[in-house]
This record gives sequence, C-alpha cells and structure tokens, in this order.
Amino acid sequence: MDQHIAEAIGRPDLIRLDDRLVCLRFETMKVVSALAAVRHLLDTGAVRRGDTLLDSSSGIYAYALALACHRHGMRCHIVGSTTVDGTLCAQLAVLGATLERMEPCEDLKLDQKRRVERVHEILAEHPDYHWMRQYHDDIHYLGYRAVAERISRSTGGNALTLVGGVGSGASTGALARYLREDRPDVELVGVQPFGSVTFGAGHIADPEIIIAGIGSSIPFGNVSHTSYDTLHWISFDAALAGSVDLLRRHAVFAGLSTGAGYLAARWERSRAPERTVLFIAADTGHRYVDGVYARHREAAAVDSLTPRQVTDRTELALPWSRMDWNRAPGSGPAGET
Repeated sequence: MDQHIAEAIGRPDLIRLDDRLVCLRFETMKVVSALAAVRHLLDTGAVRRGDTLLDSSSGIYAYALALACHRHGMRCHIVGSTTVDGTLCAQLAVLGATLERMEPCEDLKLDQKRRVERVHEILAEHPDYHWMRQYHDDIHYLGYRAVAERISRSTGGNALTLVGGVGSGASTGALARYLREDRPDVELVGVQPFGSVTFGAGHIADPEIIIAGIGSSIPFGNVSHTSYDTLHWISFDAALAGSVDLLRRHAVFAGLSTGAGYLAARWERSRAPERTVLFIAADTGHRYVDGVYARHREAAAVDSLTPRQVTDRTELALPWSRMDWNRAPGSGPAGET
C-alpha cells in the first residue's frame, strides 16, 4: 500500500496500443524524479526536514516538487512560468507551496531566462534555501531506475526504441541509461519543439508556441546529447494533430508533448518493423483542453504528415523535421556541434 498520494501519481501505466507501439503513461511524470531527488537529499544530509526547496517551473515540476515536499515535510517555493494555470495555482496553495508567478510575457524563451535569474536573486536573499536545479542536477535521474526495470520486464527481449520529449533531459536520459545497462541496443529518440536551443534549433521559430516542457531557451546540464540516436523537431500544429489522434484512435487523453512523441513514435515504428516502440506520455490532457482539444476540428490527419529528413540543422523546417543524431556530442547553433 502506498504511504502517500505522490507514490501512486508517480507510478506509470504501460499500455499496448498495438503489437509494436506502447505508451508509457504518467499522470504527472516528474513526481518520479522529484520524490527520489528529495529522498536522496534527505538521506545524504544535504537537506533536513523543514528546509525550503526552491526551483523554477513551467508547471509539471512545480506540482511534482510540491507533492515531494508534502510527502517529506519540506517547504516549497516555486518561481512559476506564465503558463502555470489557475488549477495548479490553487493546488500549490493548498499543498502549502508558495508560488512566485512571473509577470506575463509573450516570449516563453525570455520567460524561462527571467525565472532562472529570479531564482538566483532569491538564493542571494535566502542562502539557506536549497535550489533543486531540475535542469542540471542528475539526482533527477534516480527515480527512473524502477520505471526502466518495469519496462524491461514488460517488453521482454524485444528490440526496443524509446521516444520522448527531451526537456530537462532527465526522463529520456535516465531511462536510456538504465535500460542500456542490460540492453545496449536500446535506441533513444528525442522530441524537440522548434525554437529550442538544446539541439541547435533556436533559429527556427514556431508561429504558434514553443511546446513548454520539452524544449529550452538555455543549455541544460542534464541533457546527455550522446545518448540520443535520432531527433524529431515537431511544431505545435503537428503535435496538436498527434494529441487529437491519440485520443480519437486509442482513447489516451494526454498533453501536447505526448502528441508530438506519439507522432514521432508512429514514424519510427513504420521504419523498423522488428522493433517495439515505446513513447512517453508525461501528463494528462487537462491543461490542454482549451488550447488543443477544443481545436480538434483543425487537426490534420496524422497519416498525411511526414517528417522532412535532414542531415544538418540548417535544413530544419516546419512543421516536422527528423535527423539521425547518432549519439553525437553537445550542440551549438545550427551548423555547429
């Protein structure tokens, strides 16, 4: 029996959508990494019960850290993005977390930079606070070992391709690391929005919006570039089509990044009939009802969408591009590595 709701929320479902396509569905994925990270900090004496944990978040990690703090008797302070909605604000308040929401900003890249700058200001004012550094501290890898073990048990000895939004790098990087300990042939496919600098696509703007949570306007230390075999860059419109099709075809109600991952996973499955393809659904679709699902009539048919295959990031183009990354080292601007 679970001792706290966070443990139940962090346990994913494995759903076989067809014979070679599997969905790893979380209610809130980052609860896995936040719980394990806070437990590790307590066990090693880096923090004590009652201390304040601090971080920046566009939404999911804020909820995850608040739950982990509630579980372990910690205080929680979040510097929140403009994308943090009213439902989450209310949940954080009741859980006892304090939310410092940034002023509205049309540029989500600038919003991310401003949040990190504010974290540094808070640390100068409160040096006793512990910055969780979800983007840079690999303690956020720890919680995914149990998830990787469950994936291995459930998929058996089949050749496996893992697909997921890159984001901070923790989920896909950790799962690939742990899975490859016993199965070195596991392939990792990362999904990015246009405009993200993580793999050098900052020069391509998506006219709709950068997909919060799977891209970045600043370098992230937790991203292990050499773990990725393939990259997909997917626009808002294409991700919307994927999200709607996933709900319509398979009844899986998930967030926008999941729609992008589902689209990429379908493509990878079509190219490798001998492999099982597993994609990550990081959260549910509730936050995306107005921005995505209410627009379901606009969604393109996913079978009509194909990626532009590129060999260099200068060739990237909306709405969808794919590149063989081949576990190359970190990336600079387009045309550089």
